[in-house]
Amino acid sequence: MMLNRSCRWRGLDPATIEHCHVISTARDTRIRGAIVTPDYGLFYRIKLDDREHVRTVRLERTDGAVLELFSDGAGEWSDDRAEPLPALRHCLDIDIWPTPLTNSLPLWRCQWTIGQPQRFAMAWIDGDEMTVKRSEQIYTRLDAAHFRFQGAEGFERVIEVDADFLVVDYPGLFARQN
Repeated sequence: MMLNRSCRWRGLDPATIEHCHVISTARDTRIRGAIVTPDYGLFYRIKLDDREHVRTVRLERTDGAVLELFSDGAGEWSDDRAEPLPALRHCLDIDIWPTPLTNSLPLWRCQWTIGQPQRFAMAWIDGDEMTVKRSEQIYTRLDAAHFRFQGAEGFERVIEVDADFLVVDYPGLFARQN
């Protein structure tokens, strides 16, 4: 995947604004973003390897809270003190609340057949609490521009994406501004 673009989203619940930039080359993908929420500002950086596997993620809030995680690209995770995180074993992707950008990570990495669901074990990062936990998620490609997302506790949405698999509309939560 080759990509060099910026995106801006408006969060609907809660009201947020986000700007991020994605640069992807044959060597790696680097993502930087900033989100302003009613309660804090959040900066994030994500680095993917050449197979689109997450290798590092760093979140830093304006109140000084920091969360940094490292992956070997094969599903083994550690924190910023090199302590293993066994609850995240086999998670290849991350899902950061509150951004729709991370919905693109499994979409970039996989081959898709319309109507065929794919299951993912995600490292779900809560920017409100600055915590991480395992989350089982299912994506199903419905057509060229739509995926059904199914998450924990029956949560389900049909998200619209563009040709680069970046979210355009995430009903009730996010709408792209550019």
